[in-house]
Amino acid sequence: MKKYNIIHLPKEQWKNHILPMDYTSDFYYDVSIEQKDEAFVASFVRKAALPPITHTGEEYDFPDKLYQDFWEKAYAWGILEEGKLVGAIETCPEEWSNRLRVTELWVAEGFRRKGMGHALMSVAKEQARLERRRAIILETQSCNSAAVSFYLKEGFSLIGFDACCYANNDLSRREVRMELGFIRNKPERLPSSAVTIRPEMPADYLQTERMAQRAFWNKHKPGCDEHLLVRKLRTDSAYLPEISRVAEADGKIIGCIMYSVSHLSNASGNHAIITFGPLCVEPDYAGMGVGEMLVKETVKLAADAGYPGIVIFGEPDYYPRLGFLTCDNFGITTADGKNFDAFMGLELKKGALSAIGGRFHEAEVFETLTAGETEILNQSFPYLEKQQFPGQW
Repeated sequence: MKKYNIIHLPKEQWKNHILPMDYTSDFYYDVSIEQKDEAFVASFVRKAALPPITHTGEEYDFPDKLYQDFWEKAYAWGILEEGKLVGAIETCPEEWSNRLRVTELWVAEGFRRKGMGHALMSVAKEQARLERRRAIILETQSCNSAAVSFYLKEGFSLIGFDACCYANNDLSRREVRMELGFIRNKPERLPSSAVTIRPEMPADYLQTERMAQRAFWNKHKPGCDEHLLVRKLRTDSAYLPEISRVAEADGKIIGCIMYSVSHLSNASGNHAIITFGPLCVEPDYAGMGVGEMLVKETVKLAADAGYPGIVIFGEPDYYPRLGFLTCDNFGITTADGKNFDAFMGLELKKGALSAIGGRFHEAEVFETLTAGETEILNQSFPYLEKQQFPGQW
């Protein structure tokens, strides 16, 4: 299948760009709704369209456009050929239900059935994974048989319909709004007996680095540099291998947590504490409790080693359930005097962090990750496509 260069389409440049949704369909889904006693029975039967059904963008009062005002958090990507847009996908989160809606998916005539739609949909699926959305949803029409077939091949299924969305005679016009959904089922947690938490060995190094790259790829920025951090930490004087661990399952490394010495500075001087990062889990094992196992196991090791506490930068919707609190609870700020939800700490001895307070400083190795070094390392790993996503730094 051809590889396509899919780029982000900035709102300031592409707002109100019209997508000509022209198509001819030889088939349609005949929708019928019947009330029987205390039941409603709806059926969708694929039938030949005689004559074929044709729709063009010009027949609608509201043509499909990118970044329409009612999709406030829309984000779009596209494919350009000789400077001309030939394919596009736009998404918008439905925050209240934690679903991601595909608001537009379009491929220009002449470029269809060449894998472009699949490539564009893959971007939306990756966005849903990165944002932990429980489903992707979209709208299509019962007369657009080719679109329905494409979405079914992409793993979507019927989740609802509206028999009078476009007009009161949608049923007789054979143009019923269909809602399709791609359901991302929550994975089952792995039993602790299926995971081995152990120190990393030299034979694990490459596996761990590649796993870290996959875990963070495109999460915080296009690409990532956490795999470089993993490599550089091992040889840094601040690294604490005695409490760092990897997780192994099914004969491979599926997670790691790496600790290093950091310090709090206040009027009385510098005071050693610890931090961890990266904490990463192989994407195929995300949501199965592996990260939690790594944190719980190593927090015990850190406490037994006598460290006063841990300060991290991390996801504020994840770490609080493991006991972490925002650092303002301990009188701790970042090195530049700030506080925010993603800046958290955990006391390993009651009152230990509060008794110190001050400004937090990581080891210098965290500031030495250059784009050049990262690219050199990337070239030695299997190729991964960089992509812009909403919410990146």
